[in-house]
Amino acid sequence: MISPRTRRHNEVSLLLLAFFVAIGGVWLTALARGLQLPRNLFTYIVTFALSMVAAHLAIRRWAPGADPLLIAIPALLYAIGLVVIDRLAESIDQADLGVAQARWLVVAVGAMIATIALVRDARSLARFRYTFAFVGVVLLLLPLLPGIGREINGARLWIHLGPLSFQPAELGKIALVLFFAGYLAERRELLAVAKRRIGPIGVPAMRHFGPVLVAWGVSLLVMINQKDLGSSLLFFAIFVGMLWMATARPIYLVSGGLMFIAGALIAAKLFSHVESRILVWRDPFAHYDGRGYQVVQSLFALATGGTWGTGLGQGRPDLIRFSVHTDFIFSAIGEELGLAGGLSVLVAFALLAARGFGLSTRCRDDFSKLLVAGLIGALSLQTILIIGGVTKLIPLTGVTLPFVSYGGSSLLSNFILIGILIRVSDEVSKQQGEGPATELNLAAGGGR
Repeated sequence: MISPRTRRHNEVSLLLLAFFVAIGGVWLTALARGLQLPRNLFTYIVTFALSMVAAHLAIRRWAPGADPLLIAIPALLYAIGLVVIDRLAESIDQADLGVAQARWLVVAVGAMIATIALVRDARSLARFRYTFAFVGVVLLLLPLLPGIGREINGARLWIHLGPLSFQPAELGKIALVLFFAGYLAERRELLAVAKRRIGPIGVPAMRHFGPVLVAWGVSLLVMINQKDLGSSLLFFAIFVGMLWMATARPIYLVSGGLMFIAGALIAAKLFSHVESRILVWRDPFAHYDGRGYQVVQSLFALATGGTWGTGLGQGRPDLIRFSVHTDFIFSAIGEELGLAGGLSVLVAFALLAARGFGLSTRCRDDFSKLLVAGLIGALSLQTILIIGGVTKLIPLTGVTLPFVSYGGSSLLSNFILIGILIRVSDEVSKQQGEGPATELNLAAGGGR
C-alpha cells in the first residue's frame, strides 16, 4: 500500500517534472528563434511555481489521500499548452497570450483549492441537484440573451460583461453533470426496469424515455440557436452516457445516438451553418478558399510534423490562422513535436481517464460513482471531439482541448472539475483505509 505521505511526495516529483517541461520548453523555443532570454520567463516561473505549490499544500491539508496523478497530469498538459501558446503569441500578433494564460492558471487553481476546501463531502452535493439543473441550463442558454451574448467565429457561445469575456457553457457542463448524477442515482432502479424485450435488448417503459427527449430537445436548441454542434453533442452525450452507466441498458445508447443523428440531419437541411460544417467535414479541400481552410491547413501541419516534428519554433502553425491557439492547438503540437508529441498528449489524457474511471469503480455510493464517471467522461469526450475535428475524423465542433488550449473559461471549469475528483478520491481513500494498492495500480487506474 502507498501511504498518503508517499502519495504527496510522488505528487511533488511529478509537479516538478511539469514545471521543468513548461520552463524548459519556453526556453528551447526562444533559443530556436535566436533569443537568449525568453519573453515573460519570470512571469511563467512565478505563476506556475506558486500555483502548483499552493495546490500541493491545499491537497496535503484537505485531501491527503487523493491520487497524485489527478493534479500532476493536468499540470503537465497545461505546461505543454503554455509552451505552444507562448510560441504562437507573436506569430499571430497577440504577444500577451502566454501571460494571460498564466494569470488564468492562478485563478483556476485558486478555484480548485476553494472547491477542495469548501466541499468536505461530495455526497452532500446531491441535495442540490435541481439547483444545479437550473444553474446549468441558465449558463448554457445565457449567450442567447441580447446585449451580453456575442457571436464569435460563427458560434454564439460567449458573453461579454464589461472587459470580461466568458464562455458560460464550460461551467454549465459541471453543473449539469452534478444534476444528472443526483437525478440518476435517485431513479436508477426505476429507469433500469425492462418491461419488454427487442431481441436481446431489454426495453424500459416508454414514459422513462422522457428525460432523454428533454435532453435531446435542449441539445437541438443549443445547436440551432447558438450555431454550435460541439456543445450540443457534448451535453447530450454526457447525459445519455451517464444514463447508460446508471442503468446498464444499451437501449438508451442506441436510441440516444439515433435521436442525435436524426436531429443533426434535420438541422442540416433547415440551417445553413449546420450544413456547412458537414460539407466541410466531407471534403474540406473543396472549400479551401472558405470554411475548409483551417481544416486543410491543420492536415498539412500534422503531415509536416512527421514522426518527430519540425522542432519548437521551427514550424508554421500560424498558417492555420484564427483559432490555432484554441481549437487547433493540437495541430500546432503535431507540427512542431510530431507524432511523438501528439501521442504523448493523448497518452496523458488516456491516463487521466483511466485514473478517473478507476476511481469511479471504487466509489461505494451511486451518486459518487456517477459523478466521477460523468465528469471524467465529459473531459474525455471533449478531448475526442476536438482532436477528432482537427484530424477530420469527425466534423469540427469548436470545443477546446482541456488544460492545453488558450482560454480562461476552459481552464477555470476544468480545474474545478479536477477539484471535485480530488475530493472524491480522498473520500474513497479514507473509506478503504488505503492508497492505490500497488505501483502497477498507480499507472493502470485499477482498484484493490
